[in-house]
Amino acid sequence: MTDEDMLSLALDLRDQEMRLRDIAKRLVITTGTKKGRHPSPATVMRMLRKHDEQAATAASA
Repeated sequence: MTDEDMLSLALDLRDQEMRLRDIAKRLVITTGTKKGRHPSPATVMRMLRKHDEQAATAASA
């Protein structure tokens, strides 16, 4: 599970042109069964893609 703080940090790191693997290493899951672990790069990619799609939808509306 991701939260707004993790998304915000991921967006900031992406703006610094960090790779997905490096972003995933810096993030920590804060809730759920995987609490305290790092998300996979694929999870980070899905999280950022979902954010981008929502932003595009909001901008076109």
